[in-house]
Amino acid sequence: MPSDAKSLPDNAQHLLVIDDDSRIRTLLHRYLTNNGFRVTTAQNAQEARKTISGLTFDMLILDVMMPGESGMELAADLCKSNPVPILMLTARAEAESRIQGLEIGVADYLSKPFEPRELLLRIRNILKRNVSQPQSPIDEVTFGPFCFKLERQELLCGEDVIRLTDRERELLCLFASQPGATVTRLALAGEDGTGERTVDVQINRLRRKIEPDPSNPIYLQTIRGIGYRLLTD
Repeated sequence: MPSDAKSLPDNAQHLLVIDDDSRIRTLLHRYLTNNGFRVTTAQNAQEARKTISGLTFDMLILDVMMPGESGMELAADLCKSNPVPILMLTARAEAESRIQGLEIGVADYLSKPFEPRELLLRIRNILKRNVSQPQSPIDEVTFGPFCFKLERQELLCGEDVIRLTDRERELLCLFASQPGATVTRLALAGEDGTGERTVDVQINRLRRKIEPDPSNPIYLQTIRGIGYRLLTD
């Protein structure tokens, strides 16, 4: 796809958008180009592989649901051999896909439909992390006396296993996959789509299990007007 009529610096970061929906490809190409990125698009995994073989990218934006080879299959393969960070686009009902994506090593996910500004913030945060620290899979995070192991989705306090609900495991996976980063309430809403009130209730329940004083949280902090973050050691 040709670039929009806007001059980009030679060092502009290069993004590859992979989505079978031509409307989304066009919108993201225009929006991200207007925000200073060099953007290339691909309509399926086969085209993406061909493009990646000839160009270097700073980040991939990849839709989970595509005909033929799925975005999840492509991401699993790329995460084994290519250090480029991947932001996955998922439907709100695809909670299992989000968890699976985080487990195989994608940098983040965003549920459709999404606000372009949130996508831009996530892209910039991922790129910032990618530059500031070496890329290595996160096996576990610790905070205070707790340790959360991502592969087993298990929370330990010393040697004691803390019982978690499925929803609490999902929340901890989201926080642990990007330790210290703010996760928006929209991203935490999960597949049920019941809104922010439900997220607040779920966060409060999780705090009762990990905070010395849930009313004054130390580890799972509120970022007013945005979401929450898990402060890890």
